[in-house]
Amino acid sequence: MKNGFVKSSPRFFKLISRSMYALAAALLLLAAVIPAPLQEQANPAVTPNPAKSAWFLLWIQELVSWSRFMIYPVMLLGCLFLLLPWLPVGARIHRASWFPREQRAVSAITVILVAAIVLLTVVAMFFRGGNWSFVF
Repeated sequence: MKNGFVKSSPRFFKLISRSMYALAAALLLLAAVIPAPLQEQANPAVTPNPAKSAWFLLWIQELVSWSRFMIYPVMLLGCLFLLLPWLPVGARIHRASWFPREQRAVSAITVILVAAIVLLTVVAMFFRGGNWSFVF
């Protein structure tokens, strides 16, 4: 490792650049084809049952439905993600790679937390009915 830089291949960055353009094109195409799941205009006289948050906040709503104190692990999780770049205290990494051995614990924790957030979002979106009861 010279001058504080990590060795990597220029082909790797070309691959990432092409992947980014392909993802942006796919998202633009999907946004043009699939309509946004907007509801009707808000009416203060009629409250929907269940009243659900936006899809990206549903996992927090699911956790808080269990106990009002479940917001504290969410805040701790936010702090953990903010500190993620400084968590690997092991050896310096000398080459770019996915899930390096030196950071296996941090990578595993991140993957498990993201999977839990996705699972909670799916449960809240598709398996919650009136009065926030669990339905199939």
